[in-house]
This record gives sequence, C-alpha cells and structure tokens, in this order.
Amino acid sequence: MKKKILIPTDFSKNAWNALTYAADLFKHEECSFIVLNTYRTKGYNLGDLMVPEPGTPSYESAKTASEKHMDKLVSMIEFRDTNPKHEYEIITKFGGLMEVMEAIIEQRDIELVVMGTKGASNSRGALFGTSTILAMEKLRNCPVMGVPLDVRVASLKEIVMPTGYKTHYKRKELSNLTTIANLQDANICVLYVNPDDTLSKQQEANKELLAECLEDASFSFHHLSGVDATIGVRNFVESRDSDMVAIINRKHAFFGSVFTTPMIKELGMFSKVPLLVMHDLRN
Repeated sequence: MKKKILIPTDFSKNAWNALTYAADLFKHEECSFIVLNTYRTKGYNLGDLMVPEPGTPSYESAKTASEKHMDKLVSMIEFRDTNPKHEYEIITKFGGLMEVMEAIIEQRDIELVVMGTKGASNSRGALFGTSTILAMEKLRNCPVMGVPLDVRVASLKEIVMPTGYKTHYKRKELSNLTTIANLQDANICVLYVNPDDTLSKQQEANKELLAECLEDASFSFHHLSGVDATIGVRNFVESRDSDMVAIINRKHAFFGSVFTTPMIKELGMFSKVPLLVMHDLRN
C-alpha cells in the first residue's frame, strides 16, 4: 500500500528541498506524493464578502501564475526523480493553505505532511515560517515534518525524542517515527531532561508503555540533569550530531506546547535538523 505524503510548495528553495528530502527519505517505499500550491488574488482576504470567482481577471491571473510555476516544478521533478516506487500528483487550488491542506488530509487519508521550515515570503532572520508553525499546531489529524533548507538525507543514524513521561502513549501516534527509524536503520533516543533522577510511579508506567510502543524499532533511554529542558535537548542533539528531532505536540508534552508564543524563539534548536511533530490522537 502506497504511503500518501502531502508536500505544500510556494516554489521556494526551501520547499524544493523539503520535496527532495521526502523523496530521498522514503526512497525504498512506494509513495504517492501530492504536491500542493494554493493561491489567492491580490487584496483578497477570507473575510471579504465577495469571493473571487473563476473567470474573473484577478482569479484567472493568480491561477495561471500558479500553474506556470507548477509546470516548472514538474519538469524539475521529472529531471531529478526516476524512482519507480514514487508517483507525483500535482494540485493547484484557490484558497488558504491551512484550509486546503485540512481538506486534502481528510479526503485523501494523508499520512504525513512534509514542508520547508521557511517560505519565500518569510524574513531572513526567522527560523520557522508562519505557515510551518501553523501547520504543526493546527493539523491535528496528521503528523508534520519541517525540513530546514540546508538539510540533506544521506542516512539517518539517530532520532531524538524528548519526553517528560507525563502522559501515556499510543502505538499509532508513533507509527511514522518508528517507520522512519526502521527505513533508515536509525536509533530513537528517548531523552528525559530533569534534575530529579527518580520517576513517579505514573512516569515509570508511561515509560514502560513507551518502550512497548517502540519495540518494533531500535531505541534507547537517556537522562540529562542540571540543565534547562530546551538547552538540554539542543546540547544533546548538537553534541551527538543527531539527525532529527521528534515530538508529540500536546498540552502535557515535554515542552508544554512547543508552539506557545514564548517557545517559538526556542525553535532555533531545530534550525539544523528536521522536526517531526506528531499529535495526541486522543484529541
């Protein structure tokens, strides 16, 4: 059964790199890559009473521009990718990116979204673009992977999964993580950063359950003390030259919620490695 992966693009270098990263990461898997570009007419907002309609000059101009850029992208894909296990479907659609992605994920049973961490319109100093942060926060029914511009796939040897053991886990919500680890023969480093060496009974139970959920992949447990959680994760990843960070974004996750306003500044720790954001399937 083919893995269905949605790749939004704004035709930036970062978006192209995310597409090639996904193709290389899953090079041995049968995949259907759905490449999406959304467009709007200039000056149009979702709150406008009059929605631009097909046939109007502004609508047709935006549509034509999207299709022309997509034709160039298709040529680039055809030149680069000859993998018989991969197929590509191209979609250009009017509307907001989040709304269109949510609809496609639901209608097509998408298993993973892969996107660049920054788009063409993002400021040079920003580490993560607005669209990427929104996707990681709002697309609750599908994991999202953010890929920095300069990251390439050669082979993954280590994926870091920070956790506080505060909630229990489900095998299904970790399925993309274990799949990637197995495809790349990578080890999943479960990282607990806390000054206290002793876990509560509930934390111990959650740790045991996590081990069961990861039993089909290679994994190991690690503990750091005497350091702030965010700094601890960053130092761990950098010192070991880890290849990816994977988190579950939920209320009681390791960082609370990574995407609350104060934590956006801390996304710098993921500026050199892909970030896989999984979601709590109980919500």
